[in-house]
Amino acid sequence: MSTPDRTTLAEVPTEEDLAVIERQLGRPPRGVVSIAHRCPCGCPTVVRTEPRLPDGTPFPTSFYATCPRLTGAISTLESSGLMKEMSQRLQEDEELRSDYVLAHEDYLRRREELAQVPEIAGVSAGGMPSRVKCLHVLVAHALAAGPGVNPLGDEAIEALPDWWADGCCGALSPAEPS
Repeated sequence: MSTPDRTTLAEVPTEEDLAVIERQLGRPPRGVVSIAHRCPCGCPTVVRTEPRLPDGTPFPTSFYATCPRLTGAISTLESSGLMKEMSQRLQEDEELRSDYVLAHEDYLRRREELAQVPEIAGVSAGGMPSRVKCLHVLVAHALAAGPGVNPLGDEAIEALPDWWADGCCGALSPAEPS
């Protein structure tokens, strides 16, 4: 059961942060506004991004998980059938459905704090508010917003192994030349 630090952040990324994120993603990061969550090793795990990328593309994913160990652990959860089970529970549990709608509204509010992009107005991410289609988004939102904001993101975090337990994802140090 995973219990990472759930302190929410809004740190302006440093050049070192951006270099770490590039190593994590294997490509230059796009539209990063802030570091929204950090791993216990100090690496960024979630970034907050502009709703319109620098090339003009609308980008609804406001909270983006970058740590390869975290994203790998989330992918394992996705392949376990958890999303289907969560989506089924949304159909059956009125309180969960109501809380998930509030998570959707929180996501939209936070994105619109940065900019309003008509092409994605009303569209959050991860399947919110009616289904679960991407745990990566729900976990990133829950880590960035803190406990109690996204109930299914919180559940997914609790189901994750301690992805940081074996040390840093390796992104703190520049890759060795081959």
